[in-house]
Amino acid sequence: MDAIHLTNIRAYGYTGALPAENVLGQWFQVDITLYLDLAEAAESDRLADTHDYCTVIQGTQRIIRTETFVLIERLAGAIATSTLAADPRLERVTVKVTKLTPPIPDFTGQVAVEITRDRIQ
Repeated sequence: MDAIHLTNIRAYGYTGALPAENVLGQWFQVDITLYLDLAEAAESDRLADTHDYCTVIQGTQRIIRTETFVLIERLAGAIATSTLAADPRLERVTVKVTKLTPPIPDFTGQVAVEITRDRIQ
């Protein structure tokens, strides 16, 4: 299966288990892989024959900025559902959501969750 990879999509949002995260917010980074047949686009060189990934980027940023969830798992699920709904040619999507600065004492790393969803036929 062919794939389009979108990396380092960033937006400031209000998802988190701590009340302060829902008020103060934080930066999120998202990587998305779109799985679809790209054979026609590879031959035609026409945008209409592939997926317009600008809409995925903008939609992902909108979800992060405007929706509030407790879990990043739920945020990833919302992005996956929205992405699959945008184009019936998409067969599968993988979404990785990273909290760049999670509020965990004495921890300077990042926390990420990755989910894969298939189109339900």
